[in-house]
Amino acid sequence: MSPSCKTRIWLALILGLSCIAILGLVIWRKQTPLSLRGAVLVKSADPRKQLPIANVEVSADSDVSPHPSASNSSGLFVLPLRKIVRRGHLIVLHFHHPQYRPLDREDYVADKLYIVYLVPLTAEVTAQGKPAVRVTNMRVRFTVDAMSELNVGSAAKTFEIQNKGNAPCKGQHPCSPDGKWKAALGSGSLDAGPGREFRDARVSCIAGPCPFTRIESEKFSNDGQIITVNVRDWSDTATFLMEAEVSRQMVGPTEHWSYPIVFGDRLSFTLPADAESVSIEADVDGQTIIFPIGPSLFLSWATCDGGVQDKTRVYRCALKPGYRFN
Repeated sequence: MSPSCKTRIWLALILGLSCIAILGLVIWRKQTPLSLRGAVLVKSADPRKQLPIANVEVSADSDVSPHPSASNSSGLFVLPLRKIVRRGHLIVLHFHHPQYRPLDREDYVADKLYIVYLVPLTAEVTAQGKPAVRVTNMRVRFTVDAMSELNVGSAAKTFEIQNKGNAPCKGQHPCSPDGKWKAALGSGSLDAGPGREFRDARVSCIAGPCPFTRIESEKFSNDGQIITVNVRDWSDTATFLMEAEVSRQMVGPTEHWSYPIVFGDRLSFTLPADAESVSIEADVDGQTIIFPIGPSLFLSWATCDGGVQDKTRVYRCALKPGYRFN
């Protein structure tokens, strides 16, 4: 084989290897980093007590995951992995929460959901060995803004229909209902003002020959800002009175009550997403106390967390050491 032929073979081999390397690099760069998804729950033989745990720090070694993650109010955690870590890689996951025993779990990277159970620290007896304080008769108070109607007064107005009785109609419109007597038509109206509406509107003849009058048309039945009435009078002048109640629509808080569900040393309750002014009323050591729950979800006798799921606010609380539910 001539030297030039050998040179061409080596060049072709080098070019092929370079293409393979470049292709591999492109494929590696296009690979999406994997993430582990799972949930952290309270360890219990009773499924009703396997409540989600929020704010659990989830981590792995630095060569596996770039940074730790934390579980949300539903217990969900998503731990990102480095691009080099692929399925089948052996990893050790670390779970830490101040109210639960830490857990180190050895597992493999796989296309699955990682469900983890943590053992809670005891909260039955105080550090001094005294009996735990009882927390009983709990109920949740909250408000929700709702549209309500407020009566702001009433309105009244009189109007007259001018006419002369006993005048033959002779076919000249308007006439009495039987066409015999000359009649007069008139109307009256009331305006409640911007942002207000009339309710229970009414009209009646209050003076003059009322038996010889008739309401022709009215827009009273459909409550609104302006109401009108048309009347016919086929005798002497008659006086009519219009009256109605004036209402205004306004948005204001309405109070509601809810009752939490207790499993072991934990309670849960749900509220509408737009609930405000949330507080818990409870008997603590025999004394009824109202505990407002602000944005920090602070309670002196429990640690709480909350979040929104499907337009519902979910609250979960765990008793602090030294307290117990009755």
